[in-house]
Amino acid sequence: MIYLFLFVFSLGLTYVIKQIAIKKSLLSIPNERSSHLTPTPHGGGIAIAMTWFFGLLYLFTCKEIDTQLFSALMVGVVLSLVSFLDDLYELSPQKRLLTQAFVSIVGLYLLGGFTKIDIGFFVIENQIVTNGLAFLGIMWFINLYNFLDGIDGYAGSEAVFLGVAGWMLFGGNYFLVLVVCVLGFLVWNWHKAKIFMGDVGSTLLGYNVAIFALYTQNNGTSILVWLILFGLFWFDATLTLFRRYKNGEKLSLAHKKHAYQRLTQSGWSHEKVVVYSIFLNMLLVLLGYIAFVFQGLSIVCFIVTMALLYGVIKWVDTKKRFE
Repeated sequence: MIYLFLFVFSLGLTYVIKQIAIKKSLLSIPNERSSHLTPTPHGGGIAIAMTWFFGLLYLFTCKEIDTQLFSALMVGVVLSLVSFLDDLYELSPQKRLLTQAFVSIVGLYLLGGFTKIDIGFFVIENQIVTNGLAFLGIMWFINLYNFLDGIDGYAGSEAVFLGVAGWMLFGGNYFLVLVVCVLGFLVWNWHKAKIFMGDVGSTLLGYNVAIFALYTQNNGTSILVWLILFGLFWFDATLTLFRRYKNGEKLSLAHKKHAYQRLTQSGWSHEKVVVYSIFLNMLLVLLGYIAFVFQGLSIVCFIVTMALLYGVIKWVDTKKRFE
């Protein structure tokens, strides 16, 4: 019953936020970097955030979530508040990064640190190295999820997929809470989007994925499982960043060079890109399941995932060149 309530709450709250945004002219105005053509309300991710944190509090009172994980996830409140202010007032990059760094450090601390990195053929247990990499990983996940939130339904459908996959593999009810929170928003964000989630939604989702990955690694599951499941987003974001660096581009400048953006430029509709991404995620969840059940094969599944995703990127290059 709680999941139905959370879905309806997210659905209704997103609608209310959409109406307020229209009334207050809080609109995302299309520019040369945009993938949409008409002014659209933004900031709808506050509905995801509010529903998510309410759901977490419910699970905590029912003792259905580990205290460490609950505490680390609740730190996302700070990130959501600052990101919402950024959606409204466009905060400076320094303020955004300082907030993200603070949240990353506190979240990592509340998890008890990152004890080890297990990538199959070797394990890193040096705490300076593991925690340093974990900090950078959280920061990167926060930002890359924001980068990949550019077309209708894409970021939302990825969150639903990760929530379902996480529940299938790890069984935590917090994954179901995440799914229904995002589904309520996604009703209004599916093509053509009536509202965008904005930074308040995308940064929180990226943070959550990072915390899930670190928490499950600390509890004995190779982090490679989450790198496989989240491969569609982090691989595209990371490879695109590397290719732009090789081109000598200023990395802080906005662009439209991610794979999903180039597909829309080639003539694909937003809906078609999202549907194909869902099919690709089905392959990733299969590889993630194998890596989860047969831990010794996790590195093999990860290599296969990287080869698959690189092949997809090269195929996208044939549709729209990376320039």
